[in-house]
Amino acid sequence: MAPTRPISADAPTLTLKPGTAWSDAWQRCLTTTPEAFRADRVLNLWAASWQQDGRALTATSPVDGTPIAGPPRLDAPTAQQAVRASLDQHRAWRHIPLAERSARVSATLDALTEHRELLALLLVWEIGKPWRLAQADVDRAIDGVRWYVDNIDRLLADRTPLPGPVSNIASWNYPMSVLVHAMLVQALAGNAVIAKTPTDGGVACLTLACALAAREGIPLTLLSGSGSELSAPLVRSPEIGCVSFVGGRDTGARIATEVADLGKRHILEQEGLNTWGIWNFTDWPSLTAVIPKLFDYGKQRCTAYPRFVVQRSAFDEFLSAYLPAVRSLRTGHPLAVADPADPLPTLDFGPLINAAKAKELADQVTEAIDRGAIPLHRGSTADARFLPGQDTGAYLHPVTLLNPPPSSPLHHAEPFGPVDTIVLVDTEAELLAAMNASNGALVATLSTDDPETYERLAPQIRAFKTGHGTPRSRGDRDELFGGFGASWRGAFVGGELLVRAVTDGPAGERLPGNFPDYHLMP
Repeated sequence: MAPTRPISADAPTLTLKPGTAWSDAWQRCLTTTPEAFRADRVLNLWAASWQQDGRALTATSPVDGTPIAGPPRLDAPTAQQAVRASLDQHRAWRHIPLAERSARVSATLDALTEHRELLALLLVWEIGKPWRLAQADVDRAIDGVRWYVDNIDRLLADRTPLPGPVSNIASWNYPMSVLVHAMLVQALAGNAVIAKTPTDGGVACLTLACALAAREGIPLTLLSGSGSELSAPLVRSPEIGCVSFVGGRDTGARIATEVADLGKRHILEQEGLNTWGIWNFTDWPSLTAVIPKLFDYGKQRCTAYPRFVVQRSAFDEFLSAYLPAVRSLRTGHPLAVADPADPLPTLDFGPLINAAKAKELADQVTEAIDRGAIPLHRGSTADARFLPGQDTGAYLHPVTLLNPPPSSPLHHAEPFGPVDTIVLVDTEAELLAAMNASNGALVATLSTDDPETYERLAPQIRAFKTGHGTPRSRGDRDELFGGFGASWRGAFVGGELLVRAVTDGPAGERLPGNFPDYHLMP
């Protein structure tokens, strides 16, 4: 039986905000894009039409266990047909004048803007994003693609579309600002686009977004299926011009081997243990202010900071700054209100992606403590906002551990949940070794009072972006993004590099990126 939330006598009784139930969101999808939805399932999009194929699975929301739509899984032969159809679309679309492509993408952005709140509500139910963060995910997708529309003439100078469509396999945590954003930019650059819906969530949101784009004639293909079934058609098919992957290192490494063997263009964003170093630092109020922001969406993002590497002599001051901030975090049901007229709550995070992930991470915490890690903070359900009797199986409250043992996954891997670990060091060499524990990361930060110390140490931190006392993010618009070591393979993206990654340039061009035979920084 899934755990449920008991309600204390003095706690206000919460209720679901009227108009925000899953059934409300689903009915709005049926009304808005009836071509892509049926009463009991979503459809797959291929060959420029919505197809009622694949085995529709059931799913539950991580928010409170509500039954929601699951992915309609295709088999490999059907997916292969879809890839061939996408190549036909690609051959026609690549010759559409840029002005018309831009107009169609702009019209899609207008439609996404019109249905912004529905897209955000679907993100709340499907992947557990609090309302504020769900809206931000939609807005970042729209605003980011508008920047590319405004700059595409410059970015496409002397460049042509790839020989075949771009195949996207992405994780579930940012369906709009990562996946839909990339798909629309790839199409703007002259490519047909294929995307696999993430297995763990986001299928309805992606279906709605793709339906709005397909109405404007954007050549998108949206398929659901298991990785084992769809890997061959979506990665190895000769029709594919580029493979874009966002996810974990194990799957990314397998795809990297396949695309390298085939000599295929690829963009593989993989996880890394992003670290925040503290060395000769005294501006503790600035650290206290930023700690809650680092817990956005329960640290379920590729640029989260789950590891602090702290100078031992400053550990007491670090804790004085850190603990009040982590104790202030607000969690609970993203759509629960005390009064129907109340606005939706402002939360730092809600559930993890599913109950299995919450249990896995809780078990890792327990095991780490059993093997010697010291618990410095463990969140309580006392202040969380839940509905009476609500299923809370996917929720994990913040945990902070000192010195996780080397045998624990929390020592060397990204937890992808609200678990912080702290490692104490005495020398600069130890600081750098601890910050580089995962053989490459996407982002890092070093907090130090001395600019010269930062300038000396930052280049030795194996992260694509390193902040001086401030967090770094994936970035928007003209900001570049990539990774060092095992955190990235293939072409870097962001700004002009995203367009370069999905187009062909001059003969002999070497794209900035981390490739089997070379590493080139922008």
